[in-house]
Amino acid sequence: MERRNFLTMGVVAAAAVLVPGSLQAVNFRETKPKAWEAEKSSEAIKEMFGEEVFSGPDKLTAVTDKIKMTAPKLAENGGSIPIRLRSDLDIETIAFFQDANPRAATVVFTVPEGQKVDYSFRVKMRQTAYVTVVAKTKDGKLHTLNKEIDVSIGGCGG
Repeated sequence: MERRNFLTMGVVAAAAVLVPGSLQAVNFRETKPKAWEAEKSSEAIKEMFGEEVFSGPDKLTAVTDKIKMTAPKLAENGGSIPIRLRSDLDIETIAFFQDANPRAATVVFTVPEGQKVDYSFRVKMRQTAYVTVVAKTKDGKLHTLNKEIDVSIGGCGG
């Protein structure tokens, strides 16, 4: 029994030392509150990534071959739509927006240093709409892609 306790404590101690250095979190609801209040994706993206996103030298660049989004073309139930985002780019932040619900910003991930993006999650959509992914790489460039998802049964009370 002592050996098991010793091994357990060793694993816990190692996790306590290693994990905090590799994880980071930014509370985007606190640092970018207007992005979470925006009703349109374009407004939320401007609030999240800056006004110059659509006009300045760092404007969005579509690179659909560098970011992959797996999502159904037709979602039979808008209450739980599976989404998967993958990329080999050196991404700092990746965000998901949609125009089907009252608030466009859905989720934002801060990617740990040296990690590749391979995230899966589910979203609710009350109607057919375009979804947009925006990724900011470590060099400050913004990349985007979008896709229309048809929803046959709304997920927000529809």
